[in-house]
Amino acid sequence: MYNMSKRIKSMVLLTMCLCFALLVSACANAENKGSTGGQKEANESNKNAQNGQFPRTINAANGEITIEEEPKKIAVVHWGYTDSLLLFDLKSVAVALPFTEKQSVLGTESYKPYVDKLDELVVVGENSTVNLEALLAYEPDLIIAGNSINEDIEEDLSRIATTIVIDEEETNVWEDWQPLVIKFGEILGQEDVAESYISEYRSRVKDAKEKLAHLEGTVAFVQVREKEVWLQGTDYLKQYYDGLGLKAPDAATMKEGEQISLEGLTTLDPDHLFLGYFNYSDKSIPALTDEWEDSEVWRRLKAVQNDHVYPINGELALGYGPIGNSYGIQAILEALE
Repeated sequence: MYNMSKRIKSMVLLTMCLCFALLVSACANAENKGSTGGQKEANESNKNAQNGQFPRTINAANGEITIEEEPKKIAVVHWGYTDSLLLFDLKSVAVALPFTEKQSVLGTESYKPYVDKLDELVVVGENSTVNLEALLAYEPDLIIAGNSINEDIEEDLSRIATTIVIDEEETNVWEDWQPLVIKFGEILGQEDVAESYISEYRSRVKDAKEKLAHLEGTVAFVQVREKEVWLQGTDYLKQYYDGLGLKAPDAATMKEGEQISLEGLTTLDPDHLFLGYFNYSDKSIPALTDEWEDSEVWRRLKAVQNDHVYPINGELALGYGPIGNSYGIQAILEALE
């Protein structure tokens, strides 16, 4: 009887130890799962981003913004971002423009392939002013803005739809559009589109530079408006001067550019002169150089005498976006090759 009782106590003790061991193991597994769960979720989010999937979280000037689902209707309210947006595979977009829709480059041959692939293109701003009523009526899934250009309406935008505000110092479209295109690829889940366009653009620039390597003489670009002409500086047109290896006239004003008169142009006297007309698509708007061309001073310019004056679309070629710069590269190559 004593041995039987002792045996029972041993079995109970053994059972208790086994249960305790199982409990410790379960707690350890739960703790391990908890510690890796966040990492697993982060890895899954990164994987989604890499595969063009959603949700994805974007680091923006207005914080970390999560885009839950792939946006179908995208509005860009920074008037300098239209070029970059149109590169991507989208069906419905809304844009703000630097000028009126009539004056815009949306109807040019350079833009046609990008505009034609859209099912819907809505203008929600002209002359750099956003029309919030038009934007609201568009009912966007996502709004992309700039922290400087759109500073005054940022709160209004966020009430309409999920809004990503881009830091314009960190991603400066005026100096180089390529980082902006990369950012758009990240936001839209189309990193491959961004990488492909930039790669092709760099290849075109390299090819054009090689073809123009033996060009002799200096090259100047002027922006021609109705009552003003502006010399475009080398700092502003790095994509052409540095990118294509063009030589600028030797003058202090060439670095940053300035408003220029006909007399100032004769001082520069470039061998090759590009006239970037802002009435290129609408000749009903006058151009100041029309008056210059009737003068003897104009006819004494080396570029005029040697038939090295080239009219181009100034809104495109002298702008800052990928579509405009691609047009500029081709136009310059055709003129100078």
